[in-house]
Amino acid sequence: MLIREFSLGDEPHLAEVFYQAIHQTAAADYGPEQLAVWAPAQHDPNRWAERMRGIRPFVAELDGVIVGYADLQTDGYIDHFFVSPEAGRRGVGAALMQHILEVARAKRMTRLYSEVSLTARPFFEKFHFIVDEAQVVLISGVALNNFRMSKLLGST
Repeated sequence: MLIREFSLGDEPHLAEVFYQAIHQTAAADYGPEQLAVWAPAQHDPNRWAERMRGIRPFVAELDGVIVGYADLQTDGYIDHFFVSPEAGRRGVGAALMQHILEVARAKRMTRLYSEVSLTARPFFEKFHFIVDEAQVVLISGVALNNFRMSKLLGST
């Protein structure tokens, strides 16, 4: 497995990972209407590309195929963290999280935080993130439950 920096041209592959992770993996915890507003079937590729260029995620590859991505912002915020369902349970998420932790420690960050889905909560808890707050986020008027979670670095 390779964890690398984002490159121009990755954007459509990351969009596919995002869409599949939500519509397949998160489908166990969210309904069809919630999935549709969270990851619409039709999206603006230019807007998506601009977003990915802005967050500059780390990209996970298996055998040259993009299977996941996650970002780390300068304030410790993890905005996106998604793994392709086909690569689930193969260590991709763990490798991405380890990379984030290494980068955060190298940059002397003291805290990481994220807004984590019902589906992702157990994964984040394995890395010792704690729930700071349960919340309801509205996307196009549709409510999605998630959690604001954080981790102090220096803790396990």
